[in-house]
Amino acid sequence: MRIRIEGRQPLRGTYQVSGSSNAAMALIAASMLSESPVHLGNIPDSVSVGVITEIAADLGAKITRSEGEGVLSLHAPQIIGRGLSREHTDALSATLLLIAPILARRRHARMTIDYSLSRLHPHLTALRDLGVGISIDSGVIDLKAAPWSMREVILTQTSVTTTALAAMMAAVLGEETVILNAASEPHITDLLLLLKQMGIKVEGIGSNLLTIRGKGGASGLNFQGEPVRASPDHIEAASVAALGALSGGRLTVEGTRRRDLRMIAKVYERLGVQISLDQDAIIVPVHEQFLISTRDEDVDVSVESAPWPGFPSDLIGMATVIATQAQGTVLIHEKLFNNRMLFVDRLNAMGAQIVLCDPHRAIVVGGTRLRGEYIDNPDVRIGLATLGAALCAEGETVIDTAEAFDRTFDHVLTKLTQAGANIRRIAE
Repeated sequence: MRIRIEGRQPLRGTYQVSGSSNAAMALIAASMLSESPVHLGNIPDSVSVGVITEIAADLGAKITRSEGEGVLSLHAPQIIGRGLSREHTDALSATLLLIAPILARRRHARMTIDYSLSRLHPHLTALRDLGVGISIDSGVIDLKAAPWSMREVILTQTSVTTTALAAMMAAVLGEETVILNAASEPHITDLLLLLKQMGIKVEGIGSNLLTIRGKGGASGLNFQGEPVRASPDHIEAASVAALGALSGGRLTVEGTRRRDLRMIAKVYERLGVQISLDQDAIIVPVHEQFLISTRDEDVDVSVESAPWPGFPSDLIGMATVIATQAQGTVLIHEKLFNNRMLFVDRLNAMGAQIVLCDPHRAIVVGGTRLRGEYIDNPDVRIGLATLGAALCAEGETVIDTAEAFDRTFDHVLTKLTQAGANIRRIAE
C-alpha cells in the first residue's frame, strides 16, 4: 500500500490512543496458560494482534471479540498440537510467545524458523537455564520441559520477549523462580498482573528482579475477576505527540498514562518539543520553532536508547526526525539494536544533514527544511518516524509499504486523518 502525505498541514483537536499491541500479544499468549476463560480489555485492532489471535485459535483457543469495545475473551480448555510452523513464525516474530503455554501445558513444543538462530539467542538461553531441553536441526527446534522446585536465572538481555517467556513458564512449571535482569516495560507489567489474577504470586512487578511462585507443574490456572486491560500504547502516544508538534498543530492526545511518558517528555524537551503531561492526556501546544536546551549541562545534546524506564528504542527514529528540525547538533545513539539508524539515508534524501557514524550512531545537524520525497518504509520498528518527516516537509511525500503502520498500531492513519493530516491512499 502506498500513501501520499501533504506536508505542513497542522494536526488539531484530539487523538485517542489505543491499547498496546505488544501488551495484547503477551496477554493473549498468557491466557493460553489457563484452562478457564480469560477476559482481556483495551485490545487494539492491529494486524499483529489479529495474526497472533488466529494462531492461538489454530492451537485450540475459542476466541470472541466485542467489536468497538476492545474486549477479547479467550478459552483454551486444551491446546491442540505442539508446534508452530514456518508460516506461523514467518508471519510474526511474537508468535514465539506461544511456545510458553505449549510447553507449560504439554511439556513438548516444536517450532520451525526460516531466519538466523542468533535472533533467538537470549530466548533459548533463558529456556535452557529453566531446564528446557533444546535440540536444533535444520531450522527445526524441539523443546522439552519439566517442572522444577527452585531456579534462579539471569537474562542475557533485558528483553521483553525473554522476560515474558520465562515468567509464563515459571507460573505453571516452577514452584519458585527468580528472574534477574528482567524487562520492566508496561506490557510486562500487564502480563504479570494477569498472572496474579490467575492465582500466581509475583513479587517485584515493575522492577528488574522478579520472584514468581507458581504451580510447580500442578494443573489449573484459574482466571477470576474483571478483564485485564492492555496498557495504552506509550509509543503511539509519544509518536503522535511528536507528529502534532512537527506539523505545527495544537493537539490533545487522550487515553495515555502519565507515568509511562515521563522519561520520553524529558528527552523531547531537550530537543525543543514542549509537551504537558496530564494523568490521562498529553497536551501539545503550537511550536513555532524547536530550540535545543540551552542549560549548561546540555551543552552536548545526545539522545540514547536504553532499557525501560530509559528512552525507548522504538522512538529513536522519531527523535532523529525532531533533531532535523531543532536548532543545533544532536548525537543520536541507538544502543540496543543493530541497523535501526540506517533509515537516515531517507531523511538525507529529503534534505536533512545527518552523518551516519556507524550502524548505531548518527550526528544530526538541525534546523533544515525537509522536502517531499518518495520513501520506501523500511521497517516498522522505526515507528511513525517517516510520517513525522512527511508531515513537516514541504510538498508531497509518498510512502510505500505503508501497511506496516497498521501492523503495530490500531488504524493510526485513519485517526491521524481525522486529526487533520492530509493522507491519501494511492490506488495500486
